[in-house]
Amino acid sequence: MKKKMKFFQSIQFKFILIYILLLLIAIQVIGAYFARQMENQLLENFYEKMNGHIQLMAYNLEQSFAEGQKEEDTLQQEVYDILTDFDSNEISEIQVINNNRKVLATTNQFDQSIVGKRTTNSNVKFTLLVGAKDREILLNPQTGYRTLVMTYPIYTNQPNEIAGAIYLEANLEGVYEQLEDINRIFVNGTVLAISISALIGIIVARTITKPIAEMRRQAQVMAKGDFSKRVNVYSTDEIGQLAITFNHLNSRLKQAHANTEGERKKLSSVLSNMSDGVVATDSAGHIILMNAPAEALIGKSFQEVQGRSLLEVLNLESELSNIQSIQETGSIIVDFSKGDHHLILKANFSVIQGENEDIKGFITVLSDVTEQEKIERERKEFVANVSHELRTPLTTIRSYLEALTEGETWKDETIAPKFLNVTQNETERMIRLVNDLLQLSKMDNKDYQLNREKVEFVQFAHHIVDRFEMNKKEGIQFKRVFPNKKIYAWMDKDKMTQVMDNIISNALKYSPEGGTITFRIIQQRNMLRFHVSDEGMGIPKDQVDKIFERFYRVDKARSRQMGGTGLGLAIAREMIEAHRGKIWAESEEGKGTTITFSLPLSEPLRGDAS
Repeated sequence: MKKKMKFFQSIQFKFILIYILLLLIAIQVIGAYFARQMENQLLENFYEKMNGHIQLMAYNLEQSFAEGQKEEDTLQQEVYDILTDFDSNEISEIQVINNNRKVLATTNQFDQSIVGKRTTNSNVKFTLLVGAKDREILLNPQTGYRTLVMTYPIYTNQPNEIAGAIYLEANLEGVYEQLEDINRIFVNGTVLAISISALIGIIVARTITKPIAEMRRQAQVMAKGDFSKRVNVYSTDEIGQLAITFNHLNSRLKQAHANTEGERKKLSSVLSNMSDGVVATDSAGHIILMNAPAEALIGKSFQEVQGRSLLEVLNLESELSNIQSIQETGSIIVDFSKGDHHLILKANFSVIQGENEDIKGFITVLSDVTEQEKIERERKEFVANVSHELRTPLTTIRSYLEALTEGETWKDETIAPKFLNVTQNETERMIRLVNDLLQLSKMDNKDYQLNREKVEFVQFAHHIVDRFEMNKKEGIQFKRVFPNKKIYAWMDKDKMTQVMDNIISNALKYSPEGGTITFRIIQQRNMLRFHVSDEGMGIPKDQVDKIFERFYRVDKARSRQMGGTGLGLAIAREMIEAHRGKIWAESEEGKGTTITFSLPLSEPLRGDAS
């Protein structure tokens, strides 16, 4: 249903409104600037005029003060005569005060009683004290007028000797009346300019919006499927070019509309299967359509594969004899891995049928199942590793227990304790393995929380290293390279203790007799790094990044002999990453290994020592 547009909602009204608002803003900005500058200029002219009066007055008064000793009455009369010459309508009052703050004369005929008395005016006192000129604008409490108050020093023939001061009050209302008259003229001109501009704006807006309104009406007709009419072109400007383009669009839409219905069913089928990558082929299996996710998964653009066989592009020629066989297949796993980049795709096939149930083409939906396949593979490897790690100690325990239970071996006081000691060690090893597995399970399920607190890390590291140094093997040296300052970090002390225990324990296991284990703490901006370096056998370069994987051992026989579970560094990595840090290894065969982890620092509290 066609809805009639109100004038206040039309682009014509908006154009007029914007036109008037822009003009009004421009006039107001100009007016404000003009009024401000005019006010400053008028006041400055008035200041200069009054300053000229007071300077000339001061010159004449200095002559009277410099003529030597005079009777006070005579001096007052001379001063009064000088003031009378400078009296005007703009000047409200002039006073002359000597250096004893005594008023010698005033032009105020209504208050001659102040003559001969000491003035209490603070401005006059300041001028007599330092000889400074002063001026300010005050509001006269009696008349309510804005008044300019000026004080000016009077000097004698002696340099810097102040003989008195001039106090002047001048009415500023004349200045502000001129300013109001100017503003009134400006306002009247503004109203006239806006009125004329509004009239011109209406005419211009109608000229501009008329062809736009015609195109709007034609668009409503086109929405009903009628492409027979064309809009009029009134000019060659942008709007005229828009009208020409609109007519061209009308012709193209008319042509496209005729082809739309035939492609509707095919397009509908494609769109309904676009949750992942989608590839459409014709009945012969040649690619005719492919969306962006499919291009990203396959690694080729549509232009590269257009017209090629689907089986060739998906590398299925060895598995499927022809395109027709995908009807029976339903779905298939496709390996697109290249080198270290693993990519596993699942291809789901469907058939596009025509009105006579003949095959018009095929739709292939591609899904990335790399992560699912990786998880499944890791799950199988994990189960196999756990089974192997548990079977080894269990087999050992069973063998020794069978040896004890068969015959008289359990009575042998030399052999029996050794067998039981081996059994106990293997049992403890299984307990450690189960505990580590439970710890990893909690981390995988996010079933644990970090109890973060602010910890001074250097002292914390000293405490951990001290504990190991007391129980280390003889011949192994500890070297600490710690900064002589406090470094604070937000961390879980228990979890971080477990991490450092795992790392230092590994360093002790693989350090040769007489070797040195070096501990370093380095602060870098908002991170700290903790390094543990040993002088052991080292790790091959191709295996350095794998030592943090679960159950991974560089020397499996030696690791099991030392009682390791193969999970210590994996747990350390999980805990460090939970602290938003990183852990890595650097190693060289025959020279040793360095394990490093980083942690984010906390800002020191105010008052803490740095």
